[in-house]
Amino acid sequence: MPIEIDKILAAAPATTRGQATQLSCDPKGERIVYASGKSIFVRTIDEPSKSLQYTGHTTTTTVARFSPSGFWVASGDVSGKVRVWDAVGAENTKGEYSIISGRINDIAWDGDSQRVIAVGDGRERFGHAFTADSGNSVGEVTGHSKVVNAVSIRQQRPLRAATVSDDGSMCFLHGAPFKFADKASEHKGFVTGTTFSPDGATLVTVGADRKIQLYDGKTGAPTKAIGEGVHTGGIYGISWASDSKHFVTSSADQTVRVWDAESGKNTETWRFGPEGSVSIPDQQVGVVWPHGRTDGLIISLNLNGDLNYLVPGNPKPIRVVQGHNKNITALGASPDGKALLTGSFEGRVLSWDLAAGTGTVVDGQSHSNQVTQFSLSPSGGTVYSVGWDDTLRSVDVSANTFTGLSTKLSAQPKGVATTSDGKFVVVAAHTGIQVYQGPDFISELPTTFTPTAIAASPTDASVIAVGGDGNTVRIHSLSSSDGTLSSQPVAVLTNSSAQISTLSFSRDGKFLAAGNSTGKIVVYRTSGSGSWEVETDRWSAHTARVLSIAWNEAGTHAVSGGLDTNVCVWSLAKPGSRTSAPNAHKDGVNGVAWTEEGTVVSTGVDGAVKAWKVSGLP
Repeated sequence: MPIEIDKILAAAPATTRGQATQLSCDPKGERIVYASGKSIFVRTIDEPSKSLQYTGHTTTTTVARFSPSGFWVASGDVSGKVRVWDAVGAENTKGEYSIISGRINDIAWDGDSQRVIAVGDGRERFGHAFTADSGNSVGEVTGHSKVVNAVSIRQQRPLRAATVSDDGSMCFLHGAPFKFADKASEHKGFVTGTTFSPDGATLVTVGADRKIQLYDGKTGAPTKAIGEGVHTGGIYGISWASDSKHFVTSSADQTVRVWDAESGKNTETWRFGPEGSVSIPDQQVGVVWPHGRTDGLIISLNLNGDLNYLVPGNPKPIRVVQGHNKNITALGASPDGKALLTGSFEGRVLSWDLAAGTGTVVDGQSHSNQVTQFSLSPSGGTVYSVGWDDTLRSVDVSANTFTGLSTKLSAQPKGVATTSDGKFVVVAAHTGIQVYQGPDFISELPTTFTPTAIAASPTDASVIAVGGDGNTVRIHSLSSSDGTLSSQPVAVLTNSSAQISTLSFSRDGKFLAAGNSTGKIVVYRTSGSGSWEVETDRWSAHTARVLSIAWNEAGTHAVSGGLDTNVCVWSLAKPGSRTSAPNAHKDGVNGVAWTEEGTVVSTGVDGAVKAWKVSGLP
């Protein structure tokens, strides 16, 4: 019963307001690499659903750069470590080097793919030059008094490098070994980006002062400033075209602009967001101009993490690649997999087309805080969601938009379920169980315990299962006439040895799986007489809290995801037999779904959506 990865729908690049996000492409212009969470993602530009995930870092990653050869990637993290690894498989690590004592902000390779300079925010130093294969020192980064934001190395000999900093200066280094040669303070305020032209003749720097400064690439002498007054916000991204005659900038003024280096003129502009109004999520915090392509494609990044594909001559993006760049906390899927929604820690909700491998942000007023759980109506046309903003919301699946009907809850929700007839929505809140009909409140059953999970039978509209912090599952009866819950449970299931963390009915309603905080799953069989017998209590491979369980259509197998980062597939016929995908999601698996026979979907803390192929089920 093997489980194998079929598709990785990568997380979006991590962004921070007021800070540049570095993007890098391989020399052929086929792949893009960026940092997100504790992972680095390598994506195919023309097929974003094809991606690799590098998980070698143990802390939050900050930057990744392809080597000029395209065979290696150097990536940095907030602890000051740089890892050099194989770009083809995203697995084999060439070396790990401790560079500085703080965050790595940028990395640059020399033209031979042998030397690397990494810069950032350190205590003893703000950067270092070293060899990629051994980590041996090949120079020092000196001359700055504050955090260094960006670095670039001239790809031709004689080797030159430039670093820019919050101290408002550009330091010019001669190499190798690299050492301080000159300093220019043409900017007023933070300097955010720098890069040499591909032919090495020109160096450009950009900053929060909205200024673009050009220098001689060989001497580092300032030559001219261009574009004064054009950008109306800080400039955070800079990238050269392969012809060394044009470059592109991205700015907090919501624009991406192409410049002619010789004349200094702005030749093309794209503006994002509503016309005439300020839209903070549309601030452009990164940009890259891939070399080796014939279509002139430019890729820019906004504060929301969306990658915009721009082509000169076309006023609109030809494609927008969207995703999550925060922890995905909720996953909702219809049995056929046609409706697949994910919600993340900051309230962003996306719908996914698994076949195409694309995600689209759901329009309308979303949650303003963590999305806790989704529940699909029996028809599949509506999805209900609850979140830490203490609201119950609904999504029109076909229109891909929130309906606008929002219900304020009296307490923080722990889960949501929809009855099999689609008549009622039941919410497990901190203080009790609440019943709604659409957005309208119907009834509430106060509880003496804290509910931790909820599920509704898919075949019997009167059966509601509630998990609590007392290690028990309570089965309540829901009246179809007035929407009230029985004050006393019709059954209390006490077989769990720890707090219930998730509940899931099989699609035929015959089984109820209850996962707990120690990693154990107990499966109950329900009969027409209302008795609940243990079908199996041997599903116990997780070593930490079980966060999600989903059943296949036949009700013979289930999949679970846990805080231990593993995805496990279980069999009722052979409860001792299981298959696992270890380290499926870095730092934990928050959601699993069985979309069709043989296909399992999972989401987790790493912000990625993964599809798995399961075969040979016993």
